Amino acid sequence: METPALHTRRSALALALTAPLLVAPAAQALAQPPSAQWVSTPYSYTVQKPHNLAVSARYKFEGGVHTMWVYDYDQPHTPGSPTDPRTELRFNQEYTSGSRAWQGEIFIPSGVSGPTVVQILRENRPAGTRATDIMLNVANINGGTLRKDSNQVIATGIYNKWFTIRIEHTAVANGRGTTRTYYNGSLKLTHADEGPANRYFKNGVYHHGSGRAEARFRNITYWRQ
Repeated sequence: METPALHTRRSALALALTAPLLVAPAAQALAQPPSAQWVSTPYSYTVQKPHNLAVSARYKFEGGVHTMWVYDYDQPHTPGSPTDPRTELRFNQEYTSGSRAWQGEIFIPSGVSGPTVVQILRENRPAGTRATDIMLNVANINGGTLRKDSNQVIATGIYNKWFTIRIEHTAVANGRGTTRTYYNGSLKLTHADEGPANRYFKNGVYHHGSGRAEARFRNITYWRQ
């Protein structure tokens, strides 16, 4: 997942490997039904991982659970990229306007610190604007803390339990839209997005910290209005 500005990585490395395309069904269990205006839709994704490794070296899907992990010394997902190491599901559904939402249950093992676990990435954006509309990051404080960026707390005590995150985004083609973040069905944060762009959701571990980062996901759904 991208850092707020220019995705800096600690080192740039070589050799690319394209990850497979996977498709998920539209409807799965929900922690809390969304409003009637939202419609659950099918989605597809590509697994992004260190370019020199097989998908199975950093990702598995068993019993309905996506498990992703990465190490601080891993290579980026494309050769020569300045971005941090990652293992993520990159959604193929892109949009420039309208309302989209990502929802899923997340499990973070104790001690994990540094990764972004959900984000909205922005491409074809105006020069000087952020690479993301939102990044939800994990810090090893207060029993595990989930924050937008590094300062806006969404929840504490998140380690070693399943919790539900829902991010709703209404994008405006030539202006600034609105993002809403829910934790276990409760609205925790509303903020303006970063303006016009082509964007898409990602979830997994985009690691800005040290050591190993791991996150697990289940019951992922994708919505639109």
